[in-house]
Amino acid sequence: MTTVLYDGIGELVTNDPAQGDGSALGVVSDAALVVDDGMVAWVGERRGAPAADEHRNLDGSAVIPGFVDSHAHLVFAGDRAEEFAARMSGKPYAAGGIATTVVATREADDATLAHGLARLAGEMRRGGITTFECKSGYGLSVEHEARSLAVAAKLTPETTFLGAHVVPPEYRDRREEYVELVAGPMLRACAPLARWVDVFCDRGAFDVDEARTVLEAGIAAGLVPRLHAGQLGPGPGIRLAVELGAASVDHCTYTTDADVDALAAGTTVATLLPGVEFSTRSPWPDARRLLDAGVTVALATDCNPGTSYTSSMPFCIALAVRDMGFTPAEALWSATAGGAAALRRTDVGVLAPGHRADLAVLDAPSYLHLAYRPGVPLVRDVVSAV
Repeated sequence: MTTVLYDGIGELVTNDPAQGDGSALGVVSDAALVVDDGMVAWVGERRGAPAADEHRNLDGSAVIPGFVDSHAHLVFAGDRAEEFAARMSGKPYAAGGIATTVVATREADDATLAHGLARLAGEMRRGGITTFECKSGYGLSVEHEARSLAVAAKLTPETTFLGAHVVPPEYRDRREEYVELVAGPMLRACAPLARWVDVFCDRGAFDVDEARTVLEAGIAAGLVPRLHAGQLGPGPGIRLAVELGAASVDHCTYTTDADVDALAAGTTVATLLPGVEFSTRSPWPDARRLLDAGVTVALATDCNPGTSYTSSMPFCIALAVRDMGFTPAEALWSATAGGAAALRRTDVGVLAPGHRADLAVLDAPSYLHLAYRPGVPLVRDVVSAV
């Protein structure tokens, strides 16, 4: 097998505290990295690098782990640009806008959905995302949820069943029947195609009892829970996620002291989605409060057509630093190792021996430029094991 030596790395972020400066980012200066069959075989200072079959000099560029996007909704048709324009003119966000995308997605053929997913996945990769999660949730019928997951599974193993996104119009006056459908026939059709089960537990979507019903059914079917909660207002959803051992609870825009205490005492990752607050003009989550309490925090794009139509993790990092109280180091860790934790992945998000060689080369001397130069396409190259 061919080994490749990458050297001339001005600054290498490993996310391994045993490396380099001993920080959480494990930054190595004047660094090198050896890749063997898609895996990291060695990292360290360039002067100690072993020989390899091939050699690539990165001319002083910074190298970071590939971003891990643990929350995205990429299988859909159409867009909601007019809804975005209305919000920018003062109309408040409500979860009901999802129904617009449901109509377009149901009407689209498989090829259209696959093309849209591939386009967004390509954007993500060019922006440095090497691992991404993808939810269903715009089909909201047995047939359409299953086909959404079948489309997603062709591009990522991190597929999430989100039949409980909102109640579709045809069930508006039959909520109980829809919850039974999601937790029964829909789950049975979708579980073989998914790793995760998710619910939007918030005002205008599903209450905590409905969420519990769906999540417990998903757990019984072998899926691992995650949850949307605390986006539109405070509620019991965050604590439900911790109680059920969810891998992550996402949004957390509104958190109470009890929520923070529960997250700090549990294993559930708090995934923050700054693109949503940007696109909806909602309050920013208090990330500093979570971080200072010792909560594991991830950053994700929440790429979707309604509330965060961005596939750019560097943009989310810049927002997190500028408006959410993250330091640049915390934001980068949350967008890489934090995302990996939210997906319960130990093979990505870290550049250390035995991990996947998923990395992004920046057209910059330091990772600090991700927040320092917002809007600039700094990812020069992406190397991935896949």
